[in-house]
Amino acid sequence: MEHNKIDKELQDSYDDQQKWVLDSSLDSRGEIPVRARTGAWRAALFIIAIEFSERLSYFGIATSLVVYLTTILHQDLKMAVRNANYWSGVTTLMPLLGGFVADAYLGRYATVLLATVIYLMGLILLTLSWFIPGLKACHEEMCVEPRKAHEIAFFIAIYLISIGTGGHKPALESFGADQFEDGHPEERKMKMSYFNWWSAGLCAGVLTAVTAIVYIEDRIGWGVAGIILTTVMATSLLIFLVGKPFYRYRAPSGSPLTPMLQVFVAAIAKRNLPCPNDSSLLHELSREEYTKGRLLSSTKNLKFLDKAAVIEDRGSENGKAEKQSPWRLATVTKVEEVKLLINMIPIWFFTLAFGLCATQSSTFFIKQAIIMDRHIVHSFVVPPSSMFTLVALSMIISITVYEKLLVPLLRRFTGNERGISILQRIGTGMVFSLISMIIAALVERKRLDYTKQHHMTTMSAIWLAPQFIVIGIADAFTLVGLQEYFYDQVPDSMRSLGIAFYLSVIGAASFANNLLMTVSDHLAEEISGKSWFGKDLNSSRLDRFYWTLAALTAVNICFFVIVAKRYTYKSVQPSLAIADGGDDIETASVRNTSKYT
Repeated sequence: MEHNKIDKELQDSYDDQQKWVLDSSLDSRGEIPVRARTGAWRAALFIIAIEFSERLSYFGIATSLVVYLTTILHQDLKMAVRNANYWSGVTTLMPLLGGFVADAYLGRYATVLLATVIYLMGLILLTLSWFIPGLKACHEEMCVEPRKAHEIAFFIAIYLISIGTGGHKPALESFGADQFEDGHPEERKMKMSYFNWWSAGLCAGVLTAVTAIVYIEDRIGWGVAGIILTTVMATSLLIFLVGKPFYRYRAPSGSPLTPMLQVFVAAIAKRNLPCPNDSSLLHELSREEYTKGRLLSSTKNLKFLDKAAVIEDRGSENGKAEKQSPWRLATVTKVEEVKLLINMIPIWFFTLAFGLCATQSSTFFIKQAIIMDRHIVHSFVVPPSSMFTLVALSMIISITVYEKLLVPLLRRFTGNERGISILQRIGTGMVFSLISMIIAALVERKRLDYTKQHHMTTMSAIWLAPQFIVIGIADAFTLVGLQEYFYDQVPDSMRSLGIAFYLSVIGAASFANNLLMTVSDHLAEEISGKSWFGKDLNSSRLDRFYWTLAALTAVNICFFVIVAKRYTYKSVQPSLAIADGGDDIETASVRNTSKYT
C-alpha cells in the first residue's frame, strides 16, 4: 500500500514536470507557463529571427566601415582602422550596461524592445544622411572632402546603433536561452544545441550582409542599402512582437551588485571566525524558501568567502540565521555566485588574445582585400567586404559539423553531454586563431614581395581565403564557447550580464588592438626608424604586426591552459526530478557539474 502511494506521488510529480515549467519563469499573462504552449524551439525561432536582422544590419555596417571611412570620409589607413576599432569597442562594451539594466530593472523582453527602437533610429538617420540635401556627403559626384554635417550625422547614427546593440545583444540571446528549462532533461539538451543554432542563424545574417548588402553598398549606393536594413529591422521587430504569447519571461531581480557586496562585507566582518570543514554547517535557505534561481553547492576554492555564510551563534541556529542582516550573514548560494564571478576574471582576461585576432578579420583583412585583385571573371569584381563571406561560411559549416558529427562522437569517448568541456572548446578555437595569424603574416609578406616585383599588377585576393576560413573555424569554437560559458557559469540572475561579458571580450580587444598598434609602431620607429603602419598597406609592414599577434596568442594559450585546468565549474545542488525512462519512472538528480560542463 505504501509502495503504491509512493508510485502515485512520483507519477503526479512526473506529470506536473511535463505539463508545467517550474523554473520560476512566467508566461505572457504572468502565470506559470504550460510547457506544450510556450518556450523551447517554438519561441526560440522568433528570437533567432530578430537576431538575424540585427546581425545583418551590424555587419552590413561593420565590414564596410573601414572602406567607408577611407573612401567617403577620406581618412588615412591608421585613422580609419582606429575609428573602426573605437566603434567596435564601444559597441561590444555597451552590452555591459544593457545587460545590467535587463537583469536588474527592465527585464529581457522590455530591454530588447527598447534597444530595437534605438537601433531603428540609428538606421533611419544613417539612411537619411544620404537623401536629405543638407546631410549628404557632397553635392558633387567626385568628393574631395566630405561635408561636416554628413560626418556628424554619420557618427551619431552609428553610435546610436552601438547603444541599440548594447541592449539588444545581451538581452536577446539570454532571453532565447531562457526558453529552455534547465531542470527538464529534454529541454536541457535543446539548450546545449541552442547556442550552436543561434550562432548559425547569426552567421546567416552575417553572410547575407557581406554578400547582398555589401554588393548594394559598393555598386548601387549606401542610401539604398540603408533603406533595406531599416526595412528588415522593422519587419523583424513585428515578428518578435507576434511571438509574445509563446515566450517565457523572467522578472528582473534587482541590482546583482548588492548581494556581491554583502558577501564581501560579511566575510571581512567575520574574518577571525573559524570556517567549518563541513559545508552543511554553513547558512543556506531551504528549497521552499529559495524561489529565484537554483541552489549552489559549496566548493573548496576561495574559502575565505565562506566565512560570510558562517553562523555565529550555533546554539540558536534557526532563529539567529533568520534575523541576521544580509550584510552580516550570506547564504552558501550567494557566496558561490561571488566565487563564480571571481573565477571568470582570468578566463575573460586570457581570451583577449583571441579577440585581438578576431578583430583583424573586419579591419586589416578587409583593407588587404581592397588593394588586391578581386576579379572572379573579367566583368565581375568581388566587393572587398564580401571577403568576410568566407568567415561566415566557414563558421556555419564548422558549427554544423561540430553539432552533428563531433559532439555525438566525442560523447562516446568522454562521457560528457557536450562532447568536450566549454573551456576545451574555447581553447581549441584559440589554437585556430593562432594558425590564422601565422597564415596572414606569410600571405602579407608574399604580397609585399609580389608588389615589388610586379609594379603594374596586384596579387589575387584568393590568397586571403585561408586566413578568413581559419579565423571562421576559430570563431565557431571560441565565440560559441564563450557565449555558452558566460551564460552558463554566471549566477542565474545575471544571465544577460553574462552574455555582455562575452561581448566585452571583443570590445576590450578592439581597444587593446589600438593600444598594441600604437606601442608596436612606436617601438618599430625607435628600432628601425620605419613605421609598421604607413599611409597605405604597400608602405606598411602588416606582416610583422601579424607575427606579433601570433606570438602573443601562443604565449596566451599556455596561460589559458593552466587557468582552465584549475577552473571549478558551477555546481548546482541535486534536486529531485523525474527522469523520462519510458514505462519505468525513477527519481534522478539533475546536476550541473564539471562532468557536463
